Amino acid sequence: MSSVVAKSYNKSADPVVAYCSEHTAILTPLQVELQKETLTNAPMGGMLGAPEVLTFGQHFIQSFGGKRALDVGTFTGASALAWALAVPDDGEVYTFDIDHTNYNKYGVPILSKDQKTFAKIKPLEGAAVDSLDKLIADGQSGTFDFAFIDADKTSYPAYYEKCVTLLRSGGVILVDNSLRGGKVADPKCREDPSNAAIHATNDIIFQDQRTRSALLNLGDGTHVAFKK
Repeated sequence: MSSVVAKSYNKSADPVVAYCSEHTAILTPLQVELQKETLTNAPMGGMLGAPEVLTFGQHFIQSFGGKRALDVGTFTGASALAWALAVPDDGEVYTFDIDHTNYNKYGVPILSKDQKTFAKIKPLEGAAVDSLDKLIADGQSGTFDFAFIDADKTSYPAYYEKCVTLLRSGGVILVDNSLRGGKVADPKCREDPSNAAIHATNDIIFQDQRTRSALLNLGDGTHVAFKK
């Protein structure tokens, strides 16, 4: 598979990927600190979102004045921090993870240095599908501006469906790891449940009449869906 499918912080990143990131990613000192802490000390630090993808998402939020964001897959909080920096002072970022141990251990000590931004982040621990369902049941459908999906891959189709429901018309969803290192393009690799789920999600998004979409070779693959 092509080495161009990679996150820019990987040492093996293709020079083209590195070049594009150098001309895309804009990180605050807090983001740089959290990225370094995650890659150095957190278990499976490579799950960290690519900075070029996070900057890309921030541009969407800022371009249309988004105030409410869904962050499916907290890990250490890098993506939640990116969206919290992008939304205005009265904005909110709901971040979901089955377990917030990594967020509390590696993220909170850094994020809490900026209380104004930290206060915008609303961590919800437990199965994200259940938490999203609760938001829908509470009448939150159509009230969010932006969603980022980067959690357990087998649940991607469910996450996408619920995020579409929760987004307003004109809202944007970014689905991370949509190329899975190029494995989704290989039928043999799609025998793996996670790769199969991502491939299925890509098909669902492409065929979804509720959204307009584009699958980009950004980071480990970013599928962008714009709700009509």
